[in-house]
Amino acid sequence: MLLPALLILAAQVPPNTDTHFALPRFTTIEAWEKRKLQLRRQILFAAGLDPMPPKTPLNPQIFGRIETRDCSIEKVLIETMPGYYLGGNLYRPLHSAGKHPAVLNPHGHWTYGRLENQPLYSGPTLGANLARQGYVVFAWDMVGYNDTIQTPHAFGNPTEQLWSFGPLQLQSWNALRALDFVAGLDDVDATKIAMTGASGGATQTILLAAMDEANRISYFAPVNMISAYMQGGDVCENAPGLRIGTNNVEIAAMIAPRPLLMVSATGDWTKNTPTEEYPAIKRLYELYGKPENIETLQLDAPHNFNKQNREAVYRFFAKHILNDPNADRIVEKNADIPMLQNMLALSGRPMPANSLTYDRILEQWKKRPAPANPKETLQLALHAEWPEDPQLTMPHTFREGKGVPVLIVDGTPADVPGPDRPVLALGPPEPRDHSTKNFLTFNKSDDAQRVQDILTGLAWLHKRFPNESLISLIAMGTQGSIQALFAAAVSPVTVNLRNNMRGFRGSDEDFLKYFNVPGIQTANWRSAFKLPF
Repeated sequence: MLLPALLILAAQVPPNTDTHFALPRFTTIEAWEKRKLQLRRQILFAAGLDPMPPKTPLNPQIFGRIETRDCSIEKVLIETMPGYYLGGNLYRPLHSAGKHPAVLNPHGHWTYGRLENQPLYSGPTLGANLARQGYVVFAWDMVGYNDTIQTPHAFGNPTEQLWSFGPLQLQSWNALRALDFVAGLDDVDATKIAMTGASGGATQTILLAAMDEANRISYFAPVNMISAYMQGGDVCENAPGLRIGTNNVEIAAMIAPRPLLMVSATGDWTKNTPTEEYPAIKRLYELYGKPENIETLQLDAPHNFNKQNREAVYRFFAKHILNDPNADRIVEKNADIPMLQNMLALSGRPMPANSLTYDRILEQWKKRPAPANPKETLQLALHAEWPEDPQLTMPHTFREGKGVPVLIVDGTPADVPGPDRPVLALGPPEPRDHSTKNFLTFNKSDDAQRVQDILTGLAWLHKRFPNESLISLIAMGTQGSIQALFAAAVSPVTVNLRNNMRGFRGSDEDFLKYFNVPGIQTANWRSAFKLPF
């Protein structure tokens, strides 16, 4: 089984980016595989990819070939959605026919993105050396960087969050489409795809590993990111709901038992990797019977993807992908790097004629397919659970009685007619501390938490009165009525609901005012209720 895990060491503070998480111990593969399915659904929903948007033609534009002594470098634009373009570079081996293994290379938050070229990080040096070693390499942009400029890097206001629209969502979709692109290249062996990235590129690496259900990537080297006490501070590494009840270490563990190199540094948040994060994930590899598939390396260095770390990645890939008996002797060679502006896809070239503005990209994002199971998707949006052992930790009062039990929200037992009925009254919720970094990434919204309080109250009454076939649910105010409506929609027991919607029709403005839950507009909630609006 999976032991109750992901306990927070500083429990008095809401979990956040800088919380130090205690890591879980996995004791059976069966329990872990079940947990992995739950995590994948949670991550996909937070990324706005449940259900998955249609995979329209990528219409790749590959042009501007530059040939160096090391490799060829080409500019790339792919249409990850109609009218939305992702830019990057393809590094290919010279004078080598047939199919090659491939490496996906997302970048971190360096100033020049995929084209950063300095001692702590050089994307072009990495690409050129890997191509020289026999790989096809695709390096692409974060949103808002270099050639991928139809949105800024930081965006996603509260209204857009209702639709799960933000930089993490677009970057996750772009990563999936980048994988589609590389796997479909004529000169790529799609059974030998690897991925490496540092910092924010490592965040993208572990998220893509988690999201790609087909496990098309076989080898991983995330650099200087997997940490139990820092989960990524940038807006593109955080989305509402992404890490509720989890963290990057558990997400990275979803790579197992595929080969994984965990690279860390003494000068950043991965300083504990050899003694904390690596042993936690290695225990899972041992359960799979594949301890040889996980390795770790730590440098006494600041946050980086420097030459020594790049060489570790070359050797790891050569060992596992190329079966090179001399893998441990591979060293990085000086690369012949073109002028960086000559590697930009849009240098001296306009955006494609059909490219969309920001507002039209958002409108297109909203038109994705509705989920097939609205109730299940609504549970994902709310992070709603039916507790087996309900504990009333919220403010409440209870009046003993007989007959059909009543749960009243934002009221008192005196508001329920008939003094003989049992009544559980939920008082106003206690204030929550929203000041921690990326609060909604790690915590339910206030309205989703109130839904959970109501579900807990219903479960408590159901357990106390098991012979009653239904529970009456009454909400006093408009906001409480909407919270009760959503709780009733996901409740496994029959609820007789009495409330007053007072004009609520489900517009973005209605949700922001009365029921602010990120992703709620993607959950097909109308079908869950079968409401007339």
